[in-house]
Amino acid sequence: MRYRAERIALALMATAGIAVLLADLLGWLDKLAPGGALPKITLLILSTVTLFLLLEVDRLKVLDHVDAQLSKLDIDAIARELKQEHYGGVIRVHQRFPEAAFTEMLGRTGHEVTILQTWIPNLHQFHGELRKAIVDRRVLVRVLLLHPHSPVARLRDEALRTVRDPAQEEDVERGIERCLSLLGSVFHDVPEDERGRLQVRVYNSLPSVAVFKTDEHYLVSSFLHGRLAIESTQIEIDGCDTVMGREVQGELDTLWSIGRTVDLRDWRQSIRNINL
Repeated sequence: MRYRAERIALALMATAGIAVLLADLLGWLDKLAPGGALPKITLLILSTVTLFLLLEVDRLKVLDHVDAQLSKLDIDAIARELKQEHYGGVIRVHQRFPEAAFTEMLGRTGHEVTILQTWIPNLHQFHGELRKAIVDRRVLVRVLLLHPHSPVARLRDEALRTVRDPAQEEDVERGIERCLSLLGSVFHDVPEDERGRLQVRVYNSLPSVAVFKTDEHYLVSSFLHGRLAIESTQIEIDGCDTVMGREVQGELDTLWSIGRTVDLRDWRQSIRNINL
């Protein structure tokens, strides 16, 4: 009805404009409105514009539906879909471990933190944030470390020595023990009823990747010869449901299932009690 009324109104206006033009040619307009040159011109212009609008009304109808069409487009959803399809969830690549960015990620975490490493050389830089996440936001923190007496620890030692100057050698066993000591300190510093949120396991297996996870956000790197994992390229992945996210999460779940729990009340005795 709306469009029909518009067309009828425009048609009447156009007809009126043509009638005015004919009346002017026949001299009738001067009799009706003597000396009205300006109104005549105005009427002629309006009639011309009206006629144009009448001819274009069908095309202008499309503009009424623009909002409806745009509302059907979820730009954010399309972007997420393309990211998952073409990049597998990868959103950024870092040349090395981004300490500042990871600390910021820890500050936003609301559910879970999971770390998979042989050992965590830079744990001293963010262990305070782990404590705050446990106490202030009741976040579950899970840490997977290589068993310090595992044959794999010796293999990793050899891999690091392959390229490094002996003066720069890392001692994997001591590195793991430093991490356990630091995590033990965090455990004892947390209120007793919150200590269950800090869970540490050790594994005796070849890890495929190093992972730092906050909620559904991952930083993933490899164990290269002659280089610590935190010095290697870090792939940043967003989303557990992405191609890369599912693969990394599967590896985390596998190693967590085969890992042995460390009792942080006395981590040294607990390590001695774990049979390889």
